[in-house]
Parts: sequence; structure tokens; C-alpha cells
Amino acid sequence: MADTPTTPEPAGQVADAERNNWVDRYAPAGARPYLRLSRADRPKPAWLLIIPCWMGLLLASLQDGQFGLFDLWIALGCFIGGFLMRGAGCTWNDITDRDIDAQVERTRSRPLPSGQVSVKGALVWLLAQTLVSLLILLTLNSATILLGAISLIPVLIYPFAKRFTWWPQVFLGVAFNWGALMGWTAHTGSLDWPAVLLFVAGIFWTLFYDTIYAHQDKEDDALIGVKSTARLFMEDTPKWMLGFLIATVCFMAAAVVLVTIERSAFSLVAALAGPWAMGWHLTWQLRMMEMDNQENLLKLFRANRTTGLIPVFFFAIAFFL
Repeated sequence: MADTPTTPEPAGQVADAERNNWVDRYAPAGARPYLRLSRADRPKPAWLLIIPCWMGLLLASLQDGQFGLFDLWIALGCFIGGFLMRGAGCTWNDITDRDIDAQVERTRSRPLPSGQVSVKGALVWLLAQTLVSLLILLTLNSATILLGAISLIPVLIYPFAKRFTWWPQVFLGVAFNWGALMGWTAHTGSLDWPAVLLFVAGIFWTLFYDTIYAHQDKEDDALIGVKSTARLFMEDTPKWMLGFLIATVCFMAAAVVLVTIERSAFSLVAALAGPWAMGWHLTWQLRMMEMDNQENLLKLFRANRTTGLIPVFFFAIAFFL
């Protein structure tokens, strides 16, 4: 019996990209290396920047009971800016990590270590993405613009964190969840405790999902001396992740209580259902995790888009109660 013919993978496709992604199928050949540099061939993790922004915006709206046309622009700006800044962050990460990526099986096919893009070209692409994001940011209030400027600090530091700490996921958590502060401030004009509590909840959530992600590379990381929570926790990973899960739910629930304390009981219950249901989804991930199965780890990491959209859904429902 003849072998079933298979479709060859597109030239330059990155090893951990989603199969049949739109970049490798439809994007112009000249644009593909730059879109791969921005991780546009695996767009789901960009939601992990967008979702905290939406959470902050929705909680702020829950507190004052208002959601207007400009809030729709804030939500759209978070969506577009989230994808752009995730692309810019990944570009910066790949510039700084190009020598490390060349030594890791999963990452050596990325555009910089594989030679698809030059460092100069990557820097120009980084600047272009950042400038478009800046144009969106400048449409918001001054407090949010200031927060946006400060957010560049953890973004710049994160790629180097794994060289000097076992907890680089904390720096990633700060960068990825800064949007919770910005979404809140874009609506209200100032920071308040619910936004801070939501931000802390997001950091613990990032510690959960990025420890899953880091387990994919722990053997290569050990060989080249790169640190991560996966290497730090090893067989104790489930215990630590359970702690991150509980902290995520508790801090988010505390933020919800603060913003719904003067609203109806129905609104409070609906909003609290968000962190509760999110906790159950994280529990499912913890039960399904196989620490030495890369396919399983990548699947669970990608599932966190759904994890984050769960509270977004319940916060939106609570607004109308």
C-alpha cells in the first residue's frame, strides 16, 4: 500500500508554530520572517496581554456602572495594541536571546538564529511596531500614557531575567499584566486598589501558565545555564502551581468584591463566578499536565486564552445585573 502523501511544511516555518497558520499559508513571502519574529504564526499568547486590559476596563466599568463609546475604543485599542506590543516584545526577546535560541532545539528555527532576519532588520521592525502602539496610546488620558511608558521597563528587563534569577516568570507577569492597570486607568483616569489586586492576580496566573511553558525547555536550559521556575521547582511543580492557582483566584475575587460592594447581589455573584470558574479551568490544567510531554505542555499553555476569557465573560454579564 502506497504511503499517504503529505503536504511539505513551508520554508522557514518555526518549529513550535501552529500548524497551517495564516502566516505560513497566506502572508507574502517577504513578510513571513518578520511576522514569525512577532509570533504572528502563533497568535494565541497575544491574548494573554489583551485579556488583563479588558479585565481592568470591565472592573472599572462595574464600579461606576458606565460603559460608553470611548470605552469601546479602549477595548479595541487594547486588542490592537496587545497584538502589536506582544510582537514588539517577542522581537526584543529574540534579539537579546538569539545566541541562546540557537542552542535550544525548540527555538533554533526562529527567524534570527536561523538567519531569516538580520539584527538590523529586527531592530527596524521592533521600532515600527512600537511606534504604531504609541499612536494608539496617545489617544488615551495622561495617566494611562504614563503607565504605558513605564511598562517598557519590565519589557526591556524580562529577556535578561533568566540570566540572573530563578524567577524570570515574575518579570513576565509584570509585563503581561500591566494592561490591568492601564485598562482600569484608561476608564477612570487614576489607579485604585481593585486594579492593583487584579494586577497581582495576573502575575500569579502568569507564574502558573509560564511554568507550564518553561517545562518544555528545562533540559536545554539546564545545559546552557538558563534559569526558570520549571527548573527551580522540578518535581515539586504541581505544589507550587496549586499555590499560584489559589492566589490568582483569591486576589481576583478580592478585586471583584471591592468594585461590586455597592452593586446588586446578582452583580456580585455573577462577577465572583469569573475567578471561581477560572480556578476550575486552572485546576483542569494542573490535573492534565505531563511535565515531560512537550505536546501536552504546549496544548495546556495555549488553553490559557480560554482561561482568561472566562472571567471577562462573567464580568461583562455582571455589568448588566
